[in-house]
Amino acid sequence: MTSSSSSNSDCRAAVDVALRAPRLEIDLNKIEHNTQVLVTQLGARGVTVTGVTKSLLGSPEVAAAMRRGGVVAIADSRVENVERLRVGTEGQSSADVGRDTIALIRSPMMSQLDRVVVSADMSLNSEPRVIAGLGAAARRAGAVHGIMVMVELGDLREGALPADIGGIVRGVLNHPNLVLAGVGTNLACQSGVAPDEQNMGELSRLVQEIEANFGIKISSVSGGNSANLHWALTADDLGRVNHLRIGEAILLGTEPLYRHPIVGLHTDAITLVAEVIEAKCKPARPWGNVATTTFGVAAPRGGQGSVRQLLLALGQQDVDPSGLIATPGVVILGASSDHLVVAVDDTLADEIGVGAELRFGVNYSSLLRAATSPFVGRHLLGGRSA
Repeated sequence: MTSSSSSNSDCRAAVDVALRAPRLEIDLNKIEHNTQVLVTQLGARGVTVTGVTKSLLGSPEVAAAMRRGGVVAIADSRVENVERLRVGTEGQSSADVGRDTIALIRSPMMSQLDRVVVSADMSLNSEPRVIAGLGAAARRAGAVHGIMVMVELGDLREGALPADIGGIVRGVLNHPNLVLAGVGTNLACQSGVAPDEQNMGELSRLVQEIEANFGIKISSVSGGNSANLHWALTADDLGRVNHLRIGEAILLGTEPLYRHPIVGLHTDAITLVAEVIEAKCKPARPWGNVATTTFGVAAPRGGQGSVRQLLLALGQQDVDPSGLIATPGVVILGASSDHLVVAVDDTLADEIGVGAELRFGVNYSSLLRAATSPFVGRHLLGGRSA
């Protein structure tokens, strides 16, 4: 926690503008470190890593840090972010990112196929109609587009059923402007189904069946995302899985299944900073007839007497409050559209007033919403503000 102070210095004013609140502070060196650790550990098991930037809107600077950490490609879920990655920032070509292999990891929309084949080297697909459309778009663009065929293995998000994969692969192989970039799956995102020996073994068996049926060799078998880390680092046999798509573990240093910190990784590479706009002693409990709030039933407030309550210029429109991690001495009481309400203990009451800043850790949900809010700025440590 740091208190802000006023200054007449033009230099200080310029710094204050760059560090406007609320903001995400992103330590690129820590992201590079996290990437390098995971790339090294997984590499020892024959698994390569694609760095996923979707929670930070395809930040070219974050992608470059991942690239320096050793990822083999960069991926994002939206074509707008892929285009940003391709050209770098402010329309300038990015030497660090522009030449990377860039993948679109959500099935392309039919309305965006021409944009996809120009900006992305490959995409994840499960719909024959979309794949055929990508082939036609690639032909018009004079390009060759990679297709990773996605298979459904129980989480009930994207992916064709195993029985239908053969026909989809045949459609890719028969189109001159498409290339089979691999076979993959995704788990733990929709239904929380964890990667394990059974579903990862099924993926390997399916790959072997495709190879036998079509007389081909599939070079990339993508087992999933950050939720695969424990399995990939501890399983006796990884089968044919040799690739993962990792974002959350790199950025936050935690694994998604149980939100446990990963040994050797920084868990504070990204911090959310918010400014105090009211600081008062108020009753610990609300009074009057209590009904629902804009966002449902409010969490009950307990305690007796009064508390030192702070309002911060941050709300549901900017962040998922349930995913904020407060520092010691600070308790999050609730949030409305534009206000975050916290209480501070007696040791902090005198040092935190209006204009002061509080820092919070973030989980994936909070990071995703904060990065998407136009009201939340960014400050890149080791880079420049955006």
